[in-house]
Amino acid sequence: MDTDSIHSGYSHHSNRSRGSNKQSERSSRDRHKSHSRDSSSRSDKNVTISASSAQPQQPDQSSAPTDAQDDNWGETTTAVTGTSDHSLSQEDLAGFGKDTEGPVEKLNCVRFLPLALTLVLGLMVLVTPLSFLVLPQLMWPERLQACGTACEGLFLSLAFKLLILLLAGWALLVRPARASLPRIAVFRALLGLLTLLLLLSYWLFFGVRILDSQDENYQGIVQFAVSLVDALLFIHYLAVVLLEIRHLQPCFSLCVVRSTDGETHHYNLGQLSIQRAALVILEHYYKDFSVHNPALLTAAKSRAAKHLAGLKVYNVDGAGSDTATAQSRAKIAAAARQRDTSHNELYYEEAEHDRRVRKRRARLVVAVEEAFTHVRRLQEEEKKKLPGDEMDPREAAQAIFPSMARALQKYLRTTRQQHCHSMDSIQAHLAFCITNNMTPKAFLESYLMAGPTLQYTRECRQTRQWTLVSEASVNSPLRHGSEFQLKSSDFSLVVTSKAIPHLKLGEEYVHPKSHKFVLQLQSETSV
Repeated sequence: MDTDSIHSGYSHHSNRSRGSNKQSERSSRDRHKSHSRDSSSRSDKNVTISASSAQPQQPDQSSAPTDAQDDNWGETTTAVTGTSDHSLSQEDLAGFGKDTEGPVEKLNCVRFLPLALTLVLGLMVLVTPLSFLVLPQLMWPERLQACGTACEGLFLSLAFKLLILLLAGWALLVRPARASLPRIAVFRALLGLLTLLLLLSYWLFFGVRILDSQDENYQGIVQFAVSLVDALLFIHYLAVVLLEIRHLQPCFSLCVVRSTDGETHHYNLGQLSIQRAALVILEHYYKDFSVHNPALLTAAKSRAAKHLAGLKVYNVDGAGSDTATAQSRAKIAAAARQRDTSHNELYYEEAEHDRRVRKRRARLVVAVEEAFTHVRRLQEEEKKKLPGDEMDPREAAQAIFPSMARALQKYLRTTRQQHCHSMDSIQAHLAFCITNNMTPKAFLESYLMAGPTLQYTRECRQTRQWTLVSEASVNSPLRHGSEFQLKSSDFSLVVTSKAIPHLKLGEEYVHPKSHKFVLQLQSETSV
């Protein structure tokens, strides 16, 4: 039984009479409201499982108060059975899964600034060698010497080197920023500055030695442009070493602890700065850590508050100057005496919670299996219909969802996961399972087991705000004993760094005959 209350005969009949009177009054008011409203408003009802999802949702201001989100949809919605096709119309299901969208985030142009600077520098790299070849042809073409076979070979070499440099630079540098770091990336800025100095040096040499004197040796000019491309290729090789290879060898073991529930993970990282290490940790956090559920953390606080609220202090000696201090000391002493028996209460509370979870889970599993059986029967019936009369997977999900809605709502509330799953996400997952012919167990796996944080984000492109707190400079490299925090709105990640020790392997030679033995048989032994 879900409710453990026991009624006497008189109270049961009196409650039934009062409930019937209230129900009749409520039904009359509902009929009066339904008569005054348009019949089409029923299909516009916005229903959701959780009032607060991964991102705060703003209610629709243009809708009527009766069209607001209903967190009790699983208990107020008429559910169809596994074998009924006409218990709920499609118009009633049309309003399911309409979640109000969160506030649209303003476009942050600052995070695209490094990419824009990289594109400008890449354009300069591409244009400079070509300018070295074109400017002499435009300014003094009649004085240039004829370009022979060796010069034409240099043209071919220059073209392929520029193509390789263009593709390599696009693969390494022209990528959207994964995060907005608080400080500038040292190695990336150093490479950009080195490339800019190289281009300025070549332009200065080209202006002084070639443009001013109007050099007639065109093959030497082409060789000068080829040397610039060679230098740029070596700078790209240096960029690969500094940005991609240097940090691959693990040097530090980072312990990441979530401050609220204490979930801990360990990661091995190489030579990185603190802000780059924080970025790597956040990338691992969204796929390794389970979703943060603050509702599970309130049990201990509510239990302690309940103990203190149940204590009453009586002052038998009259009012004094230290009455408040005496009362607080009395409460602390009483709480200490109750601490010896509080473990029994905790044990029975956890046992009762486990029992309720198992019961809700069993009901949910049975409801989902019946719903999927109903889907298979509908699929067999649709095979006999014309191709134009087949049901869309989304429509099939809306048709069978009410049969499992109540059991799913109660299970999510019991396990305190109602804020992680919205109506639209559940129906989309149900339609996905129906489309790919998945089993009921595959559908329930997302709700029976808590998944990683990234699976519950409403919008993957939306920016997540984190704050890096560190005593050392965030540009400084990781060291043994480095500590920093990554703060979010609800919790923080505490990171501690420890250096991986130097490992020394020794060798011990084992002689191949050292583990052999000789079996000697006596003469009286029977063989």
